[in-house]
Amino acid sequence: MPRFGVEPQVVTSSLAARTTVLATARGLGKDYATVTALAGVDCTVTAGELLVITGPSGSGKTTLLHCLSGIAAPDRGEVLIDGADLAQLDDDARADLRRRRFGFCFQTLDLLPALTVTENVQLPLVLAGEPADRIRRRSVELLGTVGLADRGDAFPARLSGGEQVRVAIARALSNDPAVVWADEPTGSLDSMAAAGVLDLLRGVVDRGGTVVVVSHDPDVVAGADRVLRLLDGQVVP
Repeated sequence: MPRFGVEPQVVTSSLAARTTVLATARGLGKDYATVTALAGVDCTVTAGELLVITGPSGSGKTTLLHCLSGIAAPDRGEVLIDGADLAQLDDDARADLRRRRFGFCFQTLDLLPALTVTENVQLPLVLAGEPADRIRRRSVELLGTVGLADRGDAFPARLSGGEQVRVAIARALSNDPAVVWADEPTGSLDSMAAAGVLDLLRGVVDRGGTVVVVSHDPDVVAGADRVLRLLDGQVVP
């Protein structure tokens, strides 16, 4: 019986069968004043995997996620999304790419306190101008998937930390993204809540999705299909 009561559509978990590269970084460099956050990073994100980016604090994990997902522009090197160079896109085009192709679960979650759980999940679809019936159906589906079908009318402040993360993940999934980018989604949770979030992210991948997680949690690292380790802004074995 799945943790959240939804039978996943299981797809192959063999990494050998996953050949579609969604994102590629080549020679990626990023500086903040006198600090080098990334120093020549090469990496890929492959369709259908749970990729965990890990390393000590200050190693460049979040910076790499931001550059790969188009939130931040690198100072050196290039990021290709579906083969297209992000540097060739203007700000509006990059924002459109993020809105159409990506879902985000930030460490701060950024749930709007004045909106209900349902309204938070629906917000990206409302902003995208989706039809009202699709918005309603999609939010009901997603809240069921993350085990919060009975919490749609609640406000974020009434939820536990683990429930808030699940809402943020549901919102990230609302546009059927090619990649979900999650920054330390279990960082503030106890072990039981963290295990539930990890199960949920694994379920996204088992249903054919792609998830990239920044985490220093050893349980999250252990549950990855592939691990990218950073130290001082560089990939290490």
